[in-house]
Amino acid sequence: MSDQIIVTVSGVDKVGIVAKIATILSEHEVNIEDIKQTLMQGHFVMFLLGDIANSKFSFKEIKEALTSTGKELGMEVWVQRKEIFDNMHMI
Repeated sequence: MSDQIIVTVSGVDKVGIVAKIATILSEHEVNIEDIKQTLMQGHFVMFLLGDIANSKFSFKEIKEALTSTGKELGMEVWVQRKEIFDNMHMI
């Protein structure tokens, strides 16, 4: 199973979204390998590739921390293993 995760964050733009998500990832020992974000008419969207190989936390614990943080921010947060994400998007 892959040690990479895809994190998607979406919602109304506000200050501190990237900082808060990055802080949670850091606290859970997740390395950010790639990050893309955009703002579309006041709507914030971010895609992030993280590596959990060296984390002492489980995928479930990381996912719960991120989704909980999303709720605090009023944002939608989805967390998937990269291999599942890749398989879902194959044509």
